[in-house]
Amino acid sequence: MFGGQGIAQNNSPHLRKSGSRPVVSNLGGEPGNGFDEHSVESDAMKSSSLPIPISPAAIMPSPVFLWRFKVLLFVLWGLLCCKTGWDSVMRMSADLRDLFLYEAFLYYNPLLLVTMMVWLWGINLWVFSQSTVNYAKIFDLDQNHLTHREMWKVATWMTIIVPSSMTSYLYLYSHGEVSLAASQPV
Repeated sequence: MFGGQGIAQNNSPHLRKSGSRPVVSNLGGEPGNGFDEHSVESDAMKSSSLPIPISPAAIMPSPVFLWRFKVLLFVLWGLLCCKTGWDSVMRMSADLRDLFLYEAFLYYNPLLLVTMMVWLWGINLWVFSQSTVNYAKIFDLDQNHLTHREMWKVATWMTIIVPSSMTSYLYLYSHGEVSLAASQPV
């Protein structure tokens, strides 16, 4: 009943090709019913409103535009983190500021060092890919390892996550939410 093969008849009145005449073509044929007046308009509208195939390349913005947009978002994010961090540090009293910055340094120094290491690892892979030295043979690596572009993607996300966490730590700590701030570096 539901899973069987259904065979559609070619001459079925319910099926018609797109752009063909409507199934109901005679509305009585009396003069003044408006059928003749609107048939010309509907034919003109059909010919002008045929769907124009749009290629996916026409919908996608250019790669240069996307790259510039990503850079703009990254710069705006960096400015927002710097502004929030600066305001949070300046909000605290001078005697607590040193302790505050020391704690932030202790919490985030290892994470920032790991992020920098991943960036340098990606640069190292890029240098090896540009040189004529077969590093896969030297280091006995197979081809299933990450490329320099994939390493840079990981490093970019780490660069976004770690300073965002540090900014939220600075903001929460300076606004008196010490218990929430303590959960940020985790």
